[in-house]
Amino acid sequence: MKFPKPHTLKEVAELIDCKFVGDANFQVLGMNEIHVVERGDIVFVDHPKYYDKALNSAATIVLINKEVDCPEGKALLVSDDPFRDFNKLTDHFKPFQSSSNSISATAKIGEGTVVQPNCFIGHNVTLGKNCIIHSNVSIYDDAVIGNNVTIHSGTVLGANAFYYKNRPDGYDRLKSGGRVVIEDYVDIGASCTIDRGVSGDTIIGEGSKLDNLIQVGHDTVIGKKCLIASQVGIAGCVVIEDEVTLWGQVGTTSGITIGKKAVVQGQSGVTKSIEGGKVYWGTPAQEVRAHLKEMASIKQIPNILKQLKN
Repeated sequence: MKFPKPHTLKEVAELIDCKFVGDANFQVLGMNEIHVVERGDIVFVDHPKYYDKALNSAATIVLINKEVDCPEGKALLVSDDPFRDFNKLTDHFKPFQSSSNSISATAKIGEGTVVQPNCFIGHNVTLGKNCIIHSNVSIYDDAVIGNNVTIHSGTVLGANAFYYKNRPDGYDRLKSGGRVVIEDYVDIGASCTIDRGVSGDTIIGEGSKLDNLIQVGHDTVIGKKCLIASQVGIAGCVVIEDEVTLWGQVGTTSGITIGKKAVVQGQSGVTKSIEGGKVYWGTPAQEVRAHLKEMASIKQIPNILKQLKN
C-alpha cells in the first residue's frame, strides 16, 4: 500500500508515538507485508525469529519491537507493539469509510456494464466495460474489476484478511488496507469469497474461471486461464501460476506456489509448493503416478506376508 504522498521517518514516528533510528527526513513511501515489500516501504516484525528476514528484506523501514543494529541505507521505527502500530498506520492511511448508498458516488462503472438489483459497490471501485454483476454481489472499497467480467449472485469481493494475533484477552485482527483486482474475462461463480490484501493486492488473472463456493485468501495471486472448481479453499499469500487446474474441494496451506499448468485432483491437500506441468492427488498432494505406484505396492503386502508364512 503506497501513501498518497511521501512522508518522513519523523512524521510516521509521531503518528504512532514511537522512537526512530535513522535520518529524521528519511523518506517513507508506503507499508507492506514481507512478501510484497519494496524500497520505501515499512514492514513490521515482532518476533526475534523473523528479525533477520525483515531487516534484510527489500523494505527500507522496519517497524520492530527491539532496538537493533540498523542496516546501512535503512531506518527503524522502534515500538513496544509493532502489530498494534501497523494497524494504527492502516487506520490513518486507509480508514474505513461507511456507505450511505448501494452504489458509491465514487465508483466508476464502464460502458455496457450491467449491475443487477441489490448489489453493493463500495467507494473507489472501478468496474470495466461489458461486465455483468448479478444480484446480491458485494464489492468492497477500492476493488478493481477489468472488462468482460461476470460475477454471480452472493459473491463477496474484498472482505478482511483472516490474520490474527493471539492476545491474552483474545484475538487481535490485523487490519486490511489492500485491494482485490480482477483482470479481464474472468468469470466468478455464485457465493465465492475473495479477501482483500492486508496491504497489497489479491489478484485473479485474465481469463481465469472460478466455480461456485470458492474461498480465496488475502494477497493470493492467481494467474491467467486457471480453472478452479467448486468448494476449493485457497489460503493467503499463495501464488498460483498460469493455466493451473484445481478440482473440487482442493485445499491449500498459505505461502506456497503451484506451478504453471499443474492439475490438482479433487479433495487433495496442497501442503507445500508443487512443480508445474504435473498431475497431483492426495493429502499431502503427490504426483499421481508415484501415488498410484505406492498404492499398488501396499495392496501386495497381504500376498507378501502369505508367502513369508509359507
